[in-house]
Amino acid sequence: MSLALSLIAPVPIPPHLLADSQVIAAAIIFAVSYLVFALGKLPGMKIDRPGMAIIGAVLMVGFGIVRADQALRFIDFGTLVLLFSMMVVVGCLHLAGFFDWITGQIVMRLKPRHLLPTVIFITGVLSAFFVNDIICLVMVPFALAATRRMGLKPLPYLLAVATASNIGSVATITGNPQNMLIGSFSGLSYRYFLWRLGPVALIGLLLDWILIRQLFGGEHVPEEAAEISAATSHIELRSLRKPAIVVVLVLVGFLGGMPPAMMAAIGAALMLITRTRNPRLVYDEVDWGLLVFFVGLFVIVGGAENAGLINYLFAAADRLNLQNAGVFTAVTVLLSNIVSNVPAVMVLKSLVPEFHDPRTGWLVLAMASTLAGNLTITGSVANLIVVERAHDEVHIGFWDYSRVGIPVTLLTLAVGWAWLSWVR
Repeated sequence: MSLALSLIAPVPIPPHLLADSQVIAAAIIFAVSYLVFALGKLPGMKIDRPGMAIIGAVLMVGFGIVRADQALRFIDFGTLVLLFSMMVVVGCLHLAGFFDWITGQIVMRLKPRHLLPTVIFITGVLSAFFVNDIICLVMVPFALAATRRMGLKPLPYLLAVATASNIGSVATITGNPQNMLIGSFSGLSYRYFLWRLGPVALIGLLLDWILIRQLFGGEHVPEEAAEISAATSHIELRSLRKPAIVVVLVLVGFLGGMPPAMMAAIGAALMLITRTRNPRLVYDEVDWGLLVFFVGLFVIVGGAENAGLINYLFAAADRLNLQNAGVFTAVTVLLSNIVSNVPAVMVLKSLVPEFHDPRTGWLVLAMASTLAGNLTITGSVANLIVVERAHDEVHIGFWDYSRVGIPVTLLTLAVGWAWLSWVR
């Protein structure tokens, strides 16, 4: 077993074997890549985050900082398989009309005063078990349809979708991309992750509901309610039977201790066995750019390790006492809002195994990097999805979001830090 692992695990090139010019090149590539990750694109160019990730990875190999054969070993294929498989599973659910069916069932039965907690807890629960970015794509039309029908202002409900998707996704390994990374590198089981961070998500959703209700309570639109599309109420339940069975099977496997990547891959394979659906429709549901981003990021960070740049992190960790949960939480939140949560986790993951209590360190990293996404409107991809999907009907400005996002972030981070400090 140890021999097999040694063949798979990357063997870093000792920094002293690299020329000074290669170390300098690695530092420049790493810095420019993370600058683009922070800004979203390279100024004056049409290079986005996935594009920069690939360019950075190619440069790391081209300058000899990462050997070509080593580049493949730096890529964590378990994370990629888990992310891709969950996208396929959720995409098949979407195409089968599962989320439209839920929309029709709930919206036709809800009273206006029940809509806010319904939006928050449905978004949070779905985001806990599926990728939160994808859930936002589904929940924004749901929130808009419900508010039109009930004559309510949509803004608080859209903010509820954004914040609840981030809060709910903290609960499990499959909630968001950075948790998938942490699940792969930490070796923590799905059930252990859920038991430790599930309460943080639940309390966070309650706080989200209370805060949004206080800030937007009683804001109704004095106009006639719109009729919801009849299309959502004519979905054949037979078409939902197979997806529902597969999802239950996958979730049981997760909770039963099966490797998440393997269980998700089985679910995706079962979903793709069909006589009626064109598989290209499923492939269109996959965020290929995110997968490309991950591949490049693995190689870039691997190059930084080869060049000895990560050693500076270890020195900084000693000076800042990052083993303290409160300090580590603050640093993670700050870095996640500067360069985005996935690149932040890719850098900080090297520190956690050296902590006295690495299990708690992994949980703090997952909690802080995820909840940090609620701080600003650009703090997470989920927030941007909500803003863009609702753009034609509702404008969500920086202050519109911040009046909810800032207090929600501070409250949930305080709860997460206190809870993890207590359960450790």
